[in-house]
Amino acid sequence: MPYKALLSPPLAFLILTLAAGLIMHLSKRLAFSNPNPPEQSRKAYSCGEQFSGHLIQPDYSQFFPFAFFFTILHVIALVIATVPTETIGIFAVAVVYITGAITGLLILLRK
Repeated sequence: MPYKALLSPPLAFLILTLAAGLIMHLSKRLAFSNPNPPEQSRKAYSCGEQFSGHLIQPDYSQFFPFAFFFTILHVIALVIATVPTETIGIFAVAVVYITGAITGLLILLRK
């Protein structure tokens, strides 16, 4: 098949990247642009209020422990669900892993 080389991932990626670039270039030429944009179009807009220059800094101090707790519990569930019980060696490794994960949760949840 002479077109088999076109199905190789690097070449397919290159072809799709060039096609996307061509589509972006053509759509940019077709899009309306104002040659004299008003001064207000370059200012930041926030729901009709003037932008004062300071940004809100969200506090993630409560998010990260919850995210780690969620991740650890789901990894434990995955390990428990995928360990075959017939293989005693793998089962012992899973028990050690789960014990370590529970220790990690206890450390994470301590005050």
